[in-house]
Amino acid sequence: MDLKIDYELNHSTSHLLALAIKTLFPDVKLGIGPVYDDGFYYDFDLQRSISNADFPKIEKLMKKLVSKNLKIIETDGTNIDFKQQIYKQKLKNELEKKGEKISYYSIVSGNNNILFEDLCAGKHLKFLSKIQNFKLLKVSGAYWKGDSKNKQLTRIYGTSWKSKEELEKFLTILQERQERDHRKIGNKLKLFTFSPYFGPGFPVWLENGMKIHNKIRQKILQFDRKYGFKEVLTPHFGHKQLYEISGHLSHYREDIFPVLHVENEELIPRPMTCPHHIILFSQNLFSYKNLPYRISEQSRLYRYEKSGALSGLERVRAMDLTEGHIFVSKRQIFTEIQHLFKMITEVLDFFNIKIFYISFSKRDPENKEKFFEDDKMWNQAESDLKQFLDKNRVEYIEKIGEAAFYGPKIDFQIKTALNKEVTISTLQLDFLLPTKFGIYFINEYNKKETPILIHRGLIGTYERFVAILLEQTKGNLPFWLSPKQVIVIPIGEKHNDFAQKVHKIIFNLGFYSEVDLRSERISRKIRDANLQKINYQIIIGDAEIEKEEITYRKFASPALYKTSLASFIDLLRNDEKNV
Repeated sequence: MDLKIDYELNHSTSHLLALAIKTLFPDVKLGIGPVYDDGFYYDFDLQRSISNADFPKIEKLMKKLVSKNLKIIETDGTNIDFKQQIYKQKLKNELEKKGEKISYYSIVSGNNNILFEDLCAGKHLKFLSKIQNFKLLKVSGAYWKGDSKNKQLTRIYGTSWKSKEELEKFLTILQERQERDHRKIGNKLKLFTFSPYFGPGFPVWLENGMKIHNKIRQKILQFDRKYGFKEVLTPHFGHKQLYEISGHLSHYREDIFPVLHVENEELIPRPMTCPHHIILFSQNLFSYKNLPYRISEQSRLYRYEKSGALSGLERVRAMDLTEGHIFVSKRQIFTEIQHLFKMITEVLDFFNIKIFYISFSKRDPENKEKFFEDDKMWNQAESDLKQFLDKNRVEYIEKIGEAAFYGPKIDFQIKTALNKEVTISTLQLDFLLPTKFGIYFINEYNKKETPILIHRGLIGTYERFVAILLEQTKGNLPFWLSPKQVIVIPIGEKHNDFAQKVHKIIFNLGFYSEVDLRSERISRKIRDANLQKINYQIIIGDAEIEKEEITYRKFASPALYKTSLASFIDLLRNDEKNV
C-alpha cells in the first residue's frame, strides 16, 4: 500500500484543528494552516503554551465537532471582519496589494450557523464527517512568515487519512523516521552537540564525530589525488570587495554574515571559496599546457541561515566541505565534465549513495535580477552541458530558473532515508567569474585567453552528509567509518589485565578500540556496547586467558565465535579493506 497525502482531507482537517483551538481558546490569533508532505499544520498566537499533553483534549473536541454534521463552504467574505485576527488581516492586505484573488471559507452547522471563518486558497472536503482517521503529531515554534524578527507562533502538526489502516501504517513509518533521526542518533553516540555559548547553527564535533569526519575527509582526499586535484588552503575571511567583484554579495546578501570592520578593513566570513581560488589562479602565470588546473580545499564556510531554518547538522551556519574548482580552456570543457562526472558517480557509489535523478539546471531568461544578463554566454554554457548529457545518453530533468547566477549546472539528486530530496553533488559551468576577475592563461598562439571555471561539489557539506549517513544506517556505520570499532569486555576484575593487553594490541594497530573495566555485570556491558553500536565485542574470561584466545560477537548478532587474536586482527584488516 503506497501512502500519498490527500490534499483536500488534510487541508480540511487543518481547518477543523483551527476551529477546535478557537473553541478552547477564544482569544487565539490564527496564522496559516497549509498541507505539507506528512499532513498539515496550523500556526497559532496563544496566550498559553501548548504541549503534546494537550493533544488528547484537542483531538477529543475535533472528533466531537466531526460528529455534528458540519460543512465547509466558500463565501464572498463581505461580512468577515479580520480586525481581531491580525495575521489574517496582514495576509489579506498583502494579497490585495498584489492584486491577487482572495477566497474565503467558513465552517457551518447543519442550519448554516457560521462557526469558523478563514481566508484560504482551498480546496476542501464538503463535509467534515469524512474526517475520521487523524492524529496530532507534534508542536513547535515557528516565526510568522519564517522571519526571526517577527513573533514566534505555536505550530501544531497533524496528519489525516482516509482509513485507519493508512493512518496506522503512516504512524509506523513516522516511528521508523524517528529512529533514523540523525539528531537522536548523534546524541546517543556522542557525535556532535550544540551550545548557546557558541550560538545556534554552530555545531561542535565531539571525539566520535571527528573520527567519522576525518575518515570521510581522508577518503575524499584519496579521490582528489586519483582525479588530479591539488590541495590548497585559503583564509576563512575575504575582503568585502572580493565578494562584490564576484557578485556573491549582491546575489546572496541575505545568506552572508555582516561585514566585520577591522582597522579600516571590511572583512566577511567566507560563504564560499570560488573567489578565493580565482585569486589564487590569478597570482600565477599559466600556460595552456598547465590546464586543466584542478584545485580542492577542505573549506570552512559561514552562511547566515535564519534560526527557524536550522536543523541539527542538516542546516547549520558553519560548515565543512571539500570544494573543487577546475580552470580549463574552451576546448577542454567536454572532456573535463566527463572526467568529473565519472568522479562523482564513483564517489557516490563508494558511499552507497543511490542517485534519484540528475537535473540540468538552466537560467530563466525573464529573470534579469537573479541571472547575469549575457545571452551569448548563457547559450554557450547551456549548450556545452546539454551536449555532454545528450552525447553520453544521461537521463535528466530540465529545470528552468534553477541555475547559479553565473552559469548552468548538473545536479545529482538523492532521496534520503527520511524521504527528503536533496542535491548531493554538482557540476557548474562558469563563464562569468573568470571574466569578472580578469584572469587569463597564455594559449598556444601566445595570446591571453580567459579560462572557463568549473565548480565541483562531491558530497555537499560534511555536516549534512554525516546526517544522511546516520539516517541511512541508523547509526550502524560500516566498520571502516565507525568511531568505535572494537570493545574488549572482561567478565570479571581478574580478567582486566588480559583484556587491556588485547585492547592495546588492537589499538596500536590503528583500530578504534577501547576496554570496559567498569564493575558492572557482563550483561550490562554487552547491552551498553550494543547501544553504542560498536562493531565487535570481545569477551574475556577464564577460558580465553587459559587458551590465549578471544571470544567475539558482531554488533546486533547473538552468535559467538572463538578464534586467535591474530585471526581476529586479520578479520579487522579485511573489514577495513572491503569498503
